[in-house]
Formats: sequence, C-alpha cells, structure tokens
Amino acid sequence: MLQSDSPPIKPKIVNPLSDEFDISRRSVSTKELPDKFTSPPLMEGLLESIHGVLGPDARPTPIQALSLKHLFNEPQPSRYHEHLLASETGSGKSIAYLLPMLHDLKQSELNNTQRADPDAPRRAVNPRAIVLAPTHELTRQLSGFAKELLHHVKLRVLCASRANTASRKNVSAAKMADVLVEGSNGELEVSSEFMMRADQTHPVDIVVGTPAKILELMRGRGWDHEAEEILDKRPRRKVTVGEPQMGLGRVEWIVVDEADVLFDPDFQEATRSILAEVSNARGHPVPFDPNLDLSTKGQPTPISYPFNFVLTSATIPSSLAAYLDKFHPSLTRLASPNLHKLPSSLKTEHFSWTGGNRDADIEHRLRRVWYEDMEKTGTKSKVLVFCNKSARVENLGVYLREKGIANVALTSAGDARKRGSNHHLDGFLRARSDSASAPAATPATGAGSMDDLKEVPHVMITTSLLSRGLDFSPDVKHVFIVDEPRNMVDFLHRAGRSGRAGESGKVVVFGKSKGRGSEKARVVRKKVGALA
Repeated sequence: MLQSDSPPIKPKIVNPLSDEFDISRRSVSTKELPDKFTSPPLMEGLLESIHGVLGPDARPTPIQALSLKHLFNEPQPSRYHEHLLASETGSGKSIAYLLPMLHDLKQSELNNTQRADPDAPRRAVNPRAIVLAPTHELTRQLSGFAKELLHHVKLRVLCASRANTASRKNVSAAKMADVLVEGSNGELEVSSEFMMRADQTHPVDIVVGTPAKILELMRGRGWDHEAEEILDKRPRRKVTVGEPQMGLGRVEWIVVDEADVLFDPDFQEATRSILAEVSNARGHPVPFDPNLDLSTKGQPTPISYPFNFVLTSATIPSSLAAYLDKFHPSLTRLASPNLHKLPSSLKTEHFSWTGGNRDADIEHRLRRVWYEDMEKTGTKSKVLVFCNKSARVENLGVYLREKGIANVALTSAGDARKRGSNHHLDGFLRARSDSASAPAATPATGAGSMDDLKEVPHVMITTSLLSRGLDFSPDVKHVFIVDEPRNMVDFLHRAGRSGRAGESGKVVVFGKSKGRGSEKARVVRKKVGALA
C-alpha cells in the first residue's frame, strides 16, 4: 500500500458563533491607546466630572481609550464622523460616546461654530444632539448619567420619557403648556402624556428617547393613528394630530445606543426614518426605503449623513454588519479585544431540570444562592431572572410569592413602567454614587437571616426588556436564564447584567440534560462555551 508523503489534512475549525456574529477583525488597532483620562483631549470641566464619577485614579477601558484616540479629532467643516463603538457588556460604552459628544457640543458653543440649517423651522425644542435607546428605562439612565458629566460643563438634557400620571383626563391646557420645565440640575424631562405648545421654545442641547417617542416629538402626537387605521381596516374615533414639538435643523450628533437592537427588524424602520428626516431637515436628503431588503444583490448608494453618526453595541450581529457594509462602507469600527466574549469575572453554570416542577427547581436554586451567600458573607445578593414570555414572568412571580419569596415581576405592559421614573427598579439598578471611587455598601436589608425574603425583593423577573444597556447594581450577583435563549445576541445581553465593570457574577443557564429537547440545550452549552 502506497503511503503519501503529504502532511495530514487538519480538520477545519468552525466557530459556533459565526452564523450569528460578525467575527471578522476589521476594527482599528488597539495598540498605543491612552491609558488615562487627560486634558487635552478632554476639556477641564469634563475631566473633573469623569474623575468625580469614576474616581481620580480611574483608567479608561479599551473602548473608552479607543474613543479618546479617534473621536476627539477635529472634523473638517464639511465632514462628519461615522463610528461604530463595539464592546462587551459593562465596559463603559456610554462614557465612550458621551464624552466626545459633550465635548464637541460645548466646544462648538464656545467657539460659535454650530452648524445649524438657518432655513429649518424652529419648534418647542431644537436639540443639537439626539441619543436613541430601545427602552424608557435605558433613556432615563442615560440622561441621568449625562447630567452627572455636566456638573462643570453646562449643557441641557431632555429625557423624553413616559408620564408620571396614567391619564390625560381633566388636564388643563395650561398644564400641557407648562409640562416642559427646567430641573434644578439642568435636566429636562417631557412626559408623553402631555403636549407642549410649539410657539414656546426651550433651550435644549441633547434629547434622549426611544425611537417611538422621538418620532412623536418630530411629527406630532397621533401622527401614526392614520396608519394604524389603514392596517386594521376598522373605523376609529377621529384623532387630531398635534403640532411637531422638536425641530431638527440644529442636530449635529445622533447616537444609536444598543444598535444591535435598534437595527433589528422590530426597530430598524423607525430608526432609519429618524436618521432620514433629520438629514432632510438639514438640507441633505438621503434615500429611505421602509422595506429594507439586505438580500438584494448589487451595491446601493452609500449614505452620508449631515451629522456625526455614532452607533454603539455589545455585539455585531451579521445583519448589522451587512447593513453597515452596504450603506456605510466608510464607517470606522472601534472594537474592544473582548467583543463577543463574556467578562472574565462572570462564571457560567448549566443547571439541569429535575423533570418535575420547573418553578420549584428555580426556587430551590435561588435558596441555594442565598445559603451560600450567608455562609460566605452573611448577606444575600440579588438575582435577575430572564424568561422569554410575559406570561411566564407573571406566573413565576406568583409562584415565588406563594413560597415566601418577594419579587419584582416586570413585563413590557406592566403598570410600574408608566410612572415616568425608574423607581420600579430601585434596589436593582446601580445607584450612581456607587460608581464613584468608594465601593458601594451592601444594603442592611440583605443581612442577618432569610426572614426578610418575604418583605424585601431580592429577585427581579423579566424578559429581554431589561437586558439592554441597563447598569445593574453590583449586588446582582446571579443571572438566571430559565428559558432557552433565542440566540446568542440575546444571551450575551442577558448574561451581561451581572459581572459588570470587573465585579464578580454568575450566569445560570437552565436546560434539559437528557431526553427530548436535550439536543437544543447541548447546542446552547456549546455556544456559551465559545463565549468564555
């Protein structure tokens, strides 16, 4: 038998994540990055604020260092930045885009070099920057964080959020006109339950909102009722469309936070329409097709927006990469070395269902968490539980309460979300003072014994609603994923609510280890392993 002298063929190694993520290495180099926050490039007021927020000895994370190196370059008068900031969860992406945006807005104000369209109509608010985020909870957190960075550099932030009241009944016209009020700290908040008079202008530099809320401010309340009536083919009561409340001619920055969400099929049409309408208002029309089809062959005309365009994301799904390659080929990618990886401080555990009551399995695993906590530290940590469906959230919440475990069960339609603040997340979100130089103190309610579990919620149960961008407290040490994740993008966002900013954490993935349905759990385990 003849033997071949050629070397044996090595088996091809296939990354199990390649079908979901863009794993190409097309970002700029991460070598020779700044290792501290300095002035320059930051103006002194921003440097003082960042030291106040992070501590005087804070070092920039890789994505923040990339921003310091690449987003503080002075743009040419006729050219704007296009950047994608991609980095793992908990790495400080908000700081990475807020610092250059706030710096540029203040610098252009001081130098009187704002680039506004003089022919664009003026409205009640006429911002110079818009930050888009997928949920009201995230918009509130982002606007509050921006306010913290503006203690020494004065700019005005408007958080376009839900109302503090659940009804518009018996609200006078005077109250409607007065709803936009400047807060004591320079932050502005507008309620979606009221309308502002378009003949009154309010100085606003930055608006933070969801795509739906931003469209309402741009087009007027009730603008989408006609479209809904056409789709439903049912007669509806007559709706008067309100006056547009937001002018677009001064917008010089648009940030799309959580771009992997806002460019997915559920959000992308609204996101792109906002970008197109701002471009039109600034005298630079761009093509807009509401029925985007990335599968069509051929190279479309690249889109160039008349404002600084920044996207930020914890993942780069293949669909987002395809969109950017087609329409923004000159966009600069800034990606951290650990993109599409779980933080090293976050451990993973795979829990097998016992075959009995799954709610009981979750309860037993929760109690084990707290018994282990009590043995190690004498205090009980918080647990975030993710389900795929709202009904599952509510049913699990009821079961745990019946077993003496107080919890917060939050769905997209929950009444708590209509209150105009993030108080429904109290005890679970990071208090901003926690992020300063001193570590956060553990709440007294977590100490002592297991008796307080009936009164003080140590568990929050939700869907992917709270998995995007929110900065949870270091007390959230465990994330339970009790339903099979729909994809690894979803898994990374859910898991990343713990183990943030170097804090320790654990994600527990529930699944079947044998029998019918175990193959799906095996695939999930393999993909989760590739993220480690």
